[in-house]
Amino acid sequence: MNLTRILSVVFLLGALGLGYKLYLGVDEVVEEEKRLARTEARIIEKLQMLRDAQIAYRASKGEYAGSWDSLRQFITEGEIFIVQRTETTVLLDYGKEETTVEFDTLGSVNVIDSLFNERKYPEFNLETMNVVPGSGGKQFEFFTDKIERSGREISVFEIRDPAPINPDRRKNNNEKALRVGSRVDASTSGNWE
Repeated sequence: MNLTRILSVVFLLGALGLGYKLYLGVDEVVEEEKRLARTEARIIEKLQMLRDAQIAYRASKGEYAGSWDSLRQFITEGEIFIVQRTETTVLLDYGKEETTVEFDTLGSVNVIDSLFNERKYPEFNLETMNVVPGSGGKQFEFFTDKIERSGREISVFEIRDPAPINPDRRKNNNEKALRVGSRVDASTSGNWE
């Protein structure tokens, strides 16, 4: 064998080894991104559950739950009333319409059966509702307060992931951490929406 052929084989083997190493590096990055996306999807689903619970609590009690314990108690013992709304419109003699709205309470259902049934949230667990998925047991930050807007007092809440696993969400002191609600505004939106 001549030297050119030996060098060609060595370079070919080196190129194949380098190509394989690059493939493994890219594959690891892709798998890590998939893992982050799956974990964030679970966190978002839990934040949506918690938002549903807070909205139902406020509809029932007039303000948001102030602690995990009061929210848990509401989910297990609270009721949501089923209300039927009926509108009747009558045409008056001079062409104007008069609308009468009546509300009739038909009954009630338990919060846990209505909001957190197996069909909607198959993996709902009341005992771990405050634990961030994939965090090793860390709890969501829980905040409720009342703020003043246009001379009125408004209830606000925020539930937030305290230690995001996504490096992009950790920037600027976890500024982009997944959260639902707002400490400074009457919003129940999540920052992923």
